[in-house]
Amino acid sequence: MPPIETLHLGASAPDLARAAGLLAAGQLVAFPTETVYGLGADARNGRAVAAIYAAKGRPSFNPLIVHLADTGAAQRHVAWTDCAQRLADAFWPGPLTLVLPLRPGHGISDLVTAGLDTLAVRVPAHPTARALLREFGGPVAAPSANPSGRISPTTAEHVLAGLSGRIAAVVDDGPCAVGLESTIVGLDGAPTLLRPGGVAVEEIEAVLGHALIRHDAGGTVSAPGQLASHYAPAERVRLNAEAPRPGEVFLGFGPMDCDLNLSPAGDLEEAAANLFGHLHALDARARPIAVAPIPDHGLGAAINDRLRRAAAPRD
Repeated sequence: MPPIETLHLGASAPDLARAAGLLAAGQLVAFPTETVYGLGADARNGRAVAAIYAAKGRPSFNPLIVHLADTGAAQRHVAWTDCAQRLADAFWPGPLTLVLPLRPGHGISDLVTAGLDTLAVRVPAHPTARALLREFGGPVAAPSANPSGRISPTTAEHVLAGLSGRIAAVVDDGPCAVGLESTIVGLDGAPTLLRPGGVAVEEIEAVLGHALIRHDAGGTVSAPGQLASHYAPAERVRLNAEAPRPGEVFLGFGPMDCDLNLSPAGDLEEAAANLFGHLHALDARARPIAVAPIPDHGLGAAINDRLRRAAAPRD
């Protein structure tokens, strides 16, 4: 597509009204959530949704999450269940996505679901995201605002570095607090963990009173963020490294000598918030990245999921 001027908007009421107007006109607008910056389009407008895939270079078999202002808005598009209500009561607004069967007359573009009969829905907690959704008054399909497969953006500067000239605007309200995409739970049948993320699996299981089924990683794509190679820097990534090899930069965790540290104190919440920003910073050095071991519990499971995808072999 020919380059366009990408507006750099703030979080004021006039700027959010302008952003909502762009969405209503079928344009693409990036905006902050508590997880990462999302690239938004009217989820009912097939042409606008197609523009997301074009801007990101995203495979069309990879479905999108629809962001909504509140639970009632979500219920207008999916077949709601008691289990969904329990999880929404516990974690919405927040970094949890629920995948549920589409309702008849849902109005969502087929491109959003990538041909599936389910829809991924989320009510974000970020006040600017919620204000924009209220101003727009409809469902917004919004994957992460970065070229497909690359490191997710946690600042407006990350968005502009990857998508400037391809989207109409970015709403800038500083860095994202959680810094890790939402946890995705499938509710089209027994509750299933489709992607670990910003809500720890243990917290979800405590609300449900039982364990989640684990998605078969070798199966078909049934939710966003399940591609084997994803969140990838330009250079190769080596995991569980005790020390860097010659020529590598070192991403640490806990007290250690390294180029950048996810959390010198070994705090997994701090590490999650820093993950994508630190990967962006190290990727700019154009050298392979070695990553120290990360504990695989709580938010560590989601961090390791993103790191494994970043390190996966690429075609």
